[in-house]
Amino acid sequence: MKTSRIVILTCILLSLCTIIGTVSAYETPESIVAASKVYVSSVTFDPGAFFTDDTGTVTVAVTNGNNNLSSVVNHASFGDQNIKMTSTPYESTTNIGPLQIQPFVFSVTANALDGTYYPTFSMSFRDADSLYYRAAVEIDNRPLELTVVDKPDAFTQGKKKTVYLKISNPRKNDVRNVALDVSGDGITATPSRIFIGDLAHGTSVPVNVSMTPDKETKLALTLNYDNGNNPHTVDLNIPVTFGTDKMQANPVMSNVVVRNDGTVIHVTGDVNNAGLQTANTVTVAAIAPAVPQDPYKTYVVGALKPDDFGSFEVTFTADPAVTSVPIQLSYKDADGNIYNANQDVNIPSSGLSQQKTSGPPLVPIIAGIVILAVFIGGWFVYLRKKQ
Repeated sequence: MKTSRIVILTCILLSLCTIIGTVSAYETPESIVAASKVYVSSVTFDPGAFFTDDTGTVTVAVTNGNNNLSSVVNHASFGDQNIKMTSTPYESTTNIGPLQIQPFVFSVTANALDGTYYPTFSMSFRDADSLYYRAAVEIDNRPLELTVVDKPDAFTQGKKKTVYLKISNPRKNDVRNVALDVSGDGITATPSRIFIGDLAHGTSVPVNVSMTPDKETKLALTLNYDNGNNPHTVDLNIPVTFGTDKMQANPVMSNVVVRNDGTVIHVTGDVNNAGLQTANTVTVAAIAPAVPQDPYKTYVVGALKPDDFGSFEVTFTADPAVTSVPIQLSYKDADGNIYNANQDVNIPSSGLSQQKTSGPPLVPIIAGIVILAVFIGGWFVYLRKKQ
């Protein structure tokens, strides 16, 4: 009887264990359920694209999608042989609450050449399997581009000239702290440093450099910028040689007439711009040994565009022994440089004096007009007789 009771109790206990085991087999711990809804919501690289050997950071945002369950993480790391992690991995326990976002920040170095790479983010849960996520990152070794848009054909000693440049960013990411340094032996640049700031990818910005050379030399341009926290430079040298600028303005005097009324000498004429650029602030004046007098001590012609002209008149006195005086023609270019040219005119003792000019001779023109008039008159008479 006693033995039967023992057997019955044993059977009951075994049955309970079987039932409990069966129920446990169909239950999932909360930690595993919570881990299943934890995911990588974003990955951000700084810089957005690396040069080879650049260092930077990667921020991995991990989101807990559970409404009421937390998830506990005890390890996180990032990288591979191409994008190598240089900081220590996360080893301390981190609790990610319901609907919270936990950032993981790693320091990395780019160890590969141009291309797209997929380093791995791994994260271990305390009571569940690990999470793995591969993120795309670019290695782009294209530098910023510094190009010359326009520059003078030649430079002049002591004269300020402007060089027009363009800075372009062909990279796949934005760059920061863009600045252009201007220097050169014997060169005065204004300004010597031009700060541009951020430059977005696929964009460009114009930059003008004003410089005055004291000798033939090289204009040294150094473009500095940061890719993330990594400094990079682009160098460009422009030869500076002296000569005549074929594009510059070229005002010349013509049709010059000198009249001496016994007290004041009058010089009249035209100024023609035979150059390819505008001559600004064109002025005409008589210089020593002439003594300028009112009303036209200095005559302001103004700005002359290419192929444009303007008239002038200057008045002055001179010693009776003086037979000629220089008439000075002055103008400014687009950079504010002043250019002077002198032309001597003969002073008559009295009356008028027609000076030689670069314009067409008057006699052939008058003769041509007379011949044309005779021809037209003869043709008109011929038609009258024919009718």
